[in-house]
Amino acid sequence: MNDRGPRIRKQHYFVFTFGLILVAAAGGAMIIEGSSPEITVLELPGAPHDIVFIADPHVKEGNVAYLQGVIEQINGLNASMVLIGGDFVTSDEGELDFSTQYIWAELDAPVYAVLGNHDYVAGVHGLNGPAKMLAMRGANLTVEGYDVSMLADDPLVDFAFGDAVAAGLASHGVDVLRNEYRLIDVNGTPLLLVGVDDAWAGLADPPEVPATDAYTIYMIHEPGARADWDADLILAGHLHGGQFSSPGINLLDNSGIVDISGFSAKPGTLTYITRGIGTSSLIGVDIRSSAPPEIVVINPSVPIEGAKVMTA
Repeated sequence: MNDRGPRIRKQHYFVFTFGLILVAAAGGAMIIEGSSPEITVLELPGAPHDIVFIADPHVKEGNVAYLQGVIEQINGLNASMVLIGGDFVTSDEGELDFSTQYIWAELDAPVYAVLGNHDYVAGVHGLNGPAKMLAMRGANLTVEGYDVSMLADDPLVDFAFGDAVAAGLASHGVDVLRNEYRLIDVNGTPLLLVGVDDAWAGLADPPEVPATDAYTIYMIHEPGARADWDADLILAGHLHGGQFSSPGINLLDNSGIVDISGFSAKPGTLTYITRGIGTSSLIGVDIRSSAPPEIVVINPSVPIEGAKVMTA
């Protein structure tokens, strides 16, 4: 009888220790996944070759080395250009000089980008994110009357911060499109690239574009803010593929109820939503579960070993 108590305590100690091991192992696995990008190939007839698309780098001191590895990986893909779909920062108060954004100068190809909600501190604090999603219900997302300006009426949005992010990126060779377009010759194939500014900041205002037979791509950060633009492809990010995937999230995504990642199942202009390459984690490391970071390559000239291939 006297041994019963100690035996129970030993059993509890074993269960507690085993639980800690499982938590540590799960955490370690999520950290490994968060720093192990996968490559997705999009085979799109008529599109220029070797366009690389990434989004949501959320550059911070803790992930600079990882992102430099991503850049090395992209340079090894012989990219004709690199498109970046916003959220360059985490919106931390200490981000004042954006010095870590120097990494983009290490890309060997021209870089074009749009800004995301974190780049304007829009919807990143407390309940401000859900408030933005509710406010989007009042937006006009038709091509003719597109208007999200009501989302700019938010004292938490920092437009000067966004201007500083854009200036910092430009100083490192990134061409930031803020409701602008570029007509680009991509190795002999014409491309009309349209960059729409951030909707959660209330700044998305698609420009008038010229009539052209060029392959047309629109970039916008939040997929839920897109319109049925006259384009061949819309590229978006923002959602990190859910970051922590689950059967419920996958069901919503696969059924087309909510767009989280991959090709949108909703009617309208062909849209691809990337899982992004970083996270907005507050603990200094990028963690993911069943939603690994993603590098998207459109029409690679050379097959990419191990890549997932998708067709529209």
